[in-house]
Amino acid sequence: MTKLSYDLHIHSCLSPCGDEDMTPANIVNMAKLLGLDIIAVTDHNSCKNLPAVYSYAEKNDIIVVFGMELCTMEEVHVLCYFRTLEDASAFDGYVYDSLIKVTNNENIFGKQEIYNDEDLKVGNEPNLLINATSISFDSLDELMKRYRGVYVPAHVDKGSNSLISNLGFVPPEVRFGCVEIKDMNKADKLRVLHPYFAQCNIVTNSDAHTLGDINEPLNFLNVRERSREAILEALVDV
Repeated sequence: MTKLSYDLHIHSCLSPCGDEDMTPANIVNMAKLLGLDIIAVTDHNSCKNLPAVYSYAEKNDIIVVFGMELCTMEEVHVLCYFRTLEDASAFDGYVYDSLIKVTNNENIFGKQEIYNDEDLKVGNEPNLLINATSISFDSLDELMKRYRGVYVPAHVDKGSNSLISNLGFVPPEVRFGCVEIKDMNKADKLRVLHPYFAQCNIVTNSDAHTLGDINEPLNFLNVRERSREAILEALVDV
């Protein structure tokens, strides 16, 4: 087994809440400086900065897990991870079609900038990405099979936009193998209150919106090999 440090919930400048300094190159360079082995950039309802993130990560020996922070119709935030950039891009198209379209007001919500692999801005996303989609939480098992991904309910210990805060329970028909919590000190209590979590792996991430928020290499996954496939296996296999 190989022990790898991770931060699997990072927002780039494509997310309206992300700092403008959160360009793909800056994120990768900060991860390299910190000594992280694995990162995932998980912008709200979009994967459009992942090609640039991947390009820089490949040059710096950092493994990128292709990700997105999906907002379901119940306004539950869910981290979705994919094996390939092609799978992530296909899911991006599906989510964009499902997004409730409202024009972004940059003065209120922030910019939504798209970058290329030279770390140059090449566009702006016009529709507000933090809106809900028409995708229901209980449809994610089928969707992840279709797009060869896995899903992880995000920050389930938070009081907003989480599975527990918004639904109040784990729907009996869903089958996920990992949850994210913000405060690992709450893990035992959450397992007691919601017994489904006792059978899940639990991870914690930065949910970084600025470069200074990205995690130090303090959290680790034990994987069978240094590969994206092995990382996804380690997340959801219990």
